[in-house]
Amino acid sequence: MASEVAARRDAKKLVRSPSGLRMVPEHRAFGSPFGLEEPQWVPDKECSRCMQCDAKFDFLTRKHHCRRCGKCFCDKCCSQKVALRRMCFVDPVRQCARCALVSHKEAEFYDKQLRVLLSGAPFLVTFGNAEKPEAVVCRLSSNQRFLLLDGDSHHEIEVAHISTVQLLTEGFAPGGANTRATGMSLQYSVPGVEGLSQLRLMAGEDDSRRQSTAWLVAMHKAAKLLYESRDQ
Repeated sequence: MASEVAARRDAKKLVRSPSGLRMVPEHRAFGSPFGLEEPQWVPDKECSRCMQCDAKFDFLTRKHHCRRCGKCFCDKCCSQKVALRRMCFVDPVRQCARCALVSHKEAEFYDKQLRVLLSGAPFLVTFGNAEKPEAVVCRLSSNQRFLLLDGDSHHEIEVAHISTVQLLTEGFAPGGANTRATGMSLQYSVPGVEGLSQLRLMAGEDDSRRQSTAWLVAMHKAAKLLYESRDQ
């Protein structure tokens, strides 16, 4: 029964929008927390010039809408077709130069960091004010909606309910070349529970440390996408 419910939640459908074909969750509430909604296009009647180079649109200079920002550009300023996975497009779509650059950077997350998060890594986790940490394997669920922590017990944290993510490092300067990720602190809300809950993940000192460090860095990048999607 539980597997049937999970299958329905992960079900997807193919839809066509003015921007192209999209493979989206059958139920909108079960979409990835990293996803972005399609923008409203600037109406043609409100756009007589390119919003980048100010070229006037006419029979030869045609207008195009960027699928990421919805603004209006000439072909020169909006000629790139780039994958836009955060909006679930099946094929690469037309984007302006600025948006194309952002989408290219995000592609690295989907091609590399997301795989690391889905594979998981071992940590010592401390929930709230607990005295003793628990050994767990932490990974992102296949639908990207939950952090799953499996050890002596099983815990699930809904990614959309994570409010803050702080990367813990050691070295000479935060973010410097001589620092390394050692752990992560997360604050999150739990439905029906007042206030924020907190946990801390710490990488061990064994042979799995490199795997754990890569997972922490990937999760930190995922958090940036999460915050960006909330600002849309």
